[in-house]
Amino acid sequence: MKRSLIFILCSLLLVGCAQQSTEQGTVPAGNQYATGFQITETDTGTVVEVFQPYKKLCVATPMQRIGTMSTVQVGFLYALDALDCLVAVCNPELIYTPLQGNEIDLGDSMKPSAERTLQAGLDILLAVNYGQYDNLEAARLEKLGVPVIYINEWQEGSPLARAEWIRVLGALTGHLHEADSVFHEVENKYNSLSVKRSDRETVSIMSGNNFRGTWYVPGANNYLAYLFKDAGAEYPFYEDRSATSIPLTIEQTIRYFADADVWVGAGGDSLDELAQMDEKHTWFKAYQKGRVYNWRKQCLPGGANNFWERGVVHPEEMLEDLIHIMNNDPDSLLHFAAKLQ
Repeated sequence: MKRSLIFILCSLLLVGCAQQSTEQGTVPAGNQYATGFQITETDTGTVVEVFQPYKKLCVATPMQRIGTMSTVQVGFLYALDALDCLVAVCNPELIYTPLQGNEIDLGDSMKPSAERTLQAGLDILLAVNYGQYDNLEAARLEKLGVPVIYINEWQEGSPLARAEWIRVLGALTGHLHEADSVFHEVENKYNSLSVKRSDRETVSIMSGNNFRGTWYVPGANNYLAYLFKDAGAEYPFYEDRSATSIPLTIEQTIRYFADADVWVGAGGDSLDELAQMDEKHTWFKAYQKGRVYNWRKQCLPGGANNFWERGVVHPEEMLEDLIHIMNNDPDSLLHFAAKLQ
């Protein structure tokens, strides 16, 4: 008999369930790291509670026709071997994972085509609310009868919490067991790398770029800062509890990072390009020593970057990259990062 899945979308403050407290926040019972959802097996089916202030939505699973507004969800579905359920996507030119080729192009993720979305006959549309504009677009589609759910893994602080959202996609597609298996393998590999960090020499790290006079760096509750810490890197903002980026003036950036050993997440594809973007980029020790990296090793000419698909699902590979970078290992060992020449 086909089991049913009930999605209950509600405010976190209204959920009366057993929970456990962690450094990241309050984690629902049953989850290891993620705070944004809870999955419960019942006699009548699988209940997934996604903690967000939206209406209750009940749907049957496994779902056969899924659409997505985010490339991240393509990475989750690929890891579950469930791409056959993906029938509609936004911005297909930005998707790195090879698709079946017959997906409906919904247009720009900032304003999906209502006509194409309706024609797709979706069981569910996976949305992301990065801001008020995204909420308005989803609400517009919901009023037209499109079932929408937000997959907000980006709001989680740690890399493993983000990766654990594969369980929600697993429940949607009838691959919950496979999702648990994938996640636990990722978790074990990640933690095996992280616990060894004390064995490595401490290397200081910087991140980001100068954008119109402001340098944005990860706060301590940002997943990149978690990666820096788990790689054993020295980073000056571990005590800042910001979940988003911290804006710095160029003077502050120089004060904190002038002597940083390595620079990750640079915006250019070469040292010369970085210098042409802004001469101030050349002022840092990491630039002068040639230890600058971007996250574009797995990029396609149209701009698709596997860092945003596989990287979210496999943070252990991101962590491994940082460890190799700190050890100044060959570029050939890196998954997502590339050394600027």
